[in-house]
Amino acid sequence: MSLFNVFDIAGSAMSAETVRLNVTASNLANAQSVGSSEQSTYHARHPVFASVMGSLRDNAASAGVAVSGIVESQAPLEQRYQPEHPMANEEGYVFLPNVNIVDEMANMISASRSYQGNVEVLNTSKQLMLATLKLGQ
Repeated sequence: MSLFNVFDIAGSAMSAETVRLNVTASNLANAQSVGSSEQSTYHARHPVFASVMGSLRDNAASAGVAVSGIVESQAPLEQRYQPEHPMANEEGYVFLPNVNIVDEMANMISASRSYQGNVEVLNTSKQLMLATLKLGQ
């Protein structure tokens, strides 16, 4: 593996973590939205990561992380009896999303730390490459 592949791997991981942060932010933004039916109510979403091993390029395999998709949570929605609410259905219930705010905050912290770790990998690799170049002076 070439030293330059470290940049590809860490960069793809940072892109995947960016998607994770954006999806988590969307879940948090919609955590208190209500709907009149299960179909019209927001469902929590989560990205699915996959490791990627590409074709041989310059006698070295390219690798990285990719987001293979974003799936909706199958957890049941919360029903709340509020007949005075304008979004209430015929029985007087409104539906709340299946977003767990505590889990989403933990997920956001984890994604942020993973992103930060990949930034450190990039910085360390850059410093090592610069130090290697200075050996020839």
